[in-house]
Amino acid sequence: MKVLSKKKLMRQAGFPRRPPPRGAKAVPEGPPQLKGPLERVYQEIAILKKLDHPNVVKLVEVLDDPSEDHLYMVFELVKKGAVMEVPTDKPFSEDQARFYFQDLLRGIEYLHYQRIIHRDIKPSNLLVGEDGHIKIADFGVSNQFEGSDALLTSTVGTPAFLAPEALSETRKNFSGKALDVWAMGVTLYCFVFGVCPFMDERILSLHQKIKTQPVELPEHADISDDLKDLLLKMLDKNPETRISIPQIKVHPWVTRHGAEPLPPEDDNCCMLIEVTEEEVENSVKHIPSLATVILVRTMLRKRSFGNPFDWGRKEDRNNLGAPGQMLTKGRAGKVRHCYIHSNQRRKQESGDGMKSMDLPYVGEDEVLS
Repeated sequence: MKVLSKKKLMRQAGFPRRPPPRGAKAVPEGPPQLKGPLERVYQEIAILKKLDHPNVVKLVEVLDDPSEDHLYMVFELVKKGAVMEVPTDKPFSEDQARFYFQDLLRGIEYLHYQRIIHRDIKPSNLLVGEDGHIKIADFGVSNQFEGSDALLTSTVGTPAFLAPEALSETRKNFSGKALDVWAMGVTLYCFVFGVCPFMDERILSLHQKIKTQPVELPEHADISDDLKDLLLKMLDKNPETRISIPQIKVHPWVTRHGAEPLPPEDDNCCMLIEVTEEEVENSVKHIPSLATVILVRTMLRKRSFGNPFDWGRKEDRNNLGAPGQMLTKGRAGKVRHCYIHSNQRRKQESGDGMKSMDLPYVGEDEVLS
């Protein structure tokens, strides 16, 4: 579940982002009606709910508690968790990295075709499905654009995966698609080396390295020349000369010199999603009190109708401390049942048992856990 601030979303959507809404059925006769910020947010949510691709996590429902500032985005559960924890001393082989990267490439091509920029591509946002293929997660609202590409100005995402142009002090517009390509390049680097190409404990120093230092491969690197070529082209600091998604799709390393061609865009993306006024109106489910609904459903599922705040029994205390589950009190005594993905807690498989490092997220969307 991803929790967003309605106030922040409305501020971000307070300027025209796309003509409302998509599709001939959705356009009334007469002059177009300007949409308010929250209506534009609902339109983007309606589009996100209709995304349908094997390499993109499905948005199941969006819940709105009118008494609070939060929108709750409920995504499908992908039990196997993140494809990789960074850093790791067990990177992927080239074959395994290629397998996952092809999935990532298909998913990002689909999102870009639907005019959505991800803005936070990284291994922890790539989840492994039951079939072993990757599903892209954690794409949010207000990342959609109109036209052939998004022109961005704000810095959103995980610091180690930010592109140089996003860190420029001039605050010029930059390409959203090129931004995603850079993050894909950093992700591929993580796949084969287990670490990010630029690292520093201090954010400002990290930003400076990303902007000025050349990309260097580890001394022990034992990878093919084709992979080196692709990495350097994706991590080109100039977004205008950086390799594009169509070019990556036909790169010799990705296709094994044509032995594993990726499907053409028409087959991978099918058609641009359209939404009607009715779908926009029904895109968000309004509920009186999210905390109450969750608590009641939990009690029904467990068939327990005792006092939910009775902490006297030892078995109740033990149950609340079970892996992946906790009960917390929020503001005004409200209770929230939170499910924590076990992958975020698991240790590396290496002998030293090193815990995974959760890379920080710096962005405009308010994500609460």
